[in-house]
Amino acid sequence: MRLGLALAALLLTLTPVDRPPLPARMADTGGGTQLITAVAPHARATTGRVTWWDRRDGRWVKAGSAVARFGANGLVEGVRRRQGTSTTPAGLYPLPYAFGLGPAPAGTAVRYRRVTRDSWWCQDNRSRAYNRWVERLPADCRAAEAEHLVTYGRLYAHALVVGFNYDRPVRGRGAGIFLHVRGRGPTAGCVAVPAGAMRRILAWARPWHRPHIAIGTGSGGRTAIERY
Repeated sequence: MRLGLALAALLLTLTPVDRPPLPARMADTGGGTQLITAVAPHARATTGRVTWWDRRDGRWVKAGSAVARFGANGLVEGVRRRQGTSTTPAGLYPLPYAFGLGPAPAGTAVRYRRVTRDSWWCQDNRSRAYNRWVERLPADCRAAEAEHLVTYGRLYAHALVVGFNYDRPVRGRGAGIFLHVRGRGPTAGCVAVPAGAMRRILAWARPWHRPHIAIGTGSGGRTAIERY
């Protein structure tokens, strides 16, 4: 009995500092040694925090952190997401490449594409270029169903493509999900951070460390980040 009470008392004294770092509590981190976590407190939240981590000597170590914004309608499981719902897809995703209106920040090692006046991201469900960057719109991708990247100004000064619905796109699930520079309010489904944090992330990421991004909530349920 006394041992049980002592154990209960010890557990009550533990603080979050005593817990293993978030990546160590997750089901999967992508198999690499770099990870970005984007965490909202609950599924209806539009704000939260992005943290980037390095795995060193078998332990996950925080490399940086910043406030973040999510979709106007919160977060939803990636496999349940529908296009046009302004929800951010929870899940674990690769980061295929970076892009931006400006030059790559000093130290950037990930593949980087410079936005031109002909750069678009096709979101037309009827197009063969669905959820892909294109230089000049193909005939089967309507401009009304695409993002003209150059028109997004400072939001796309620097960005990372989130590999949601990317390798084998499912029509209607959603397209054009990025980690980019934040604006004044919630996003249409992307994750957004301050401009300085976005530059630091690009200078930190190393493709040979296979960085991924995990998006989810701190609370339980289908969007809980520890599931990913």
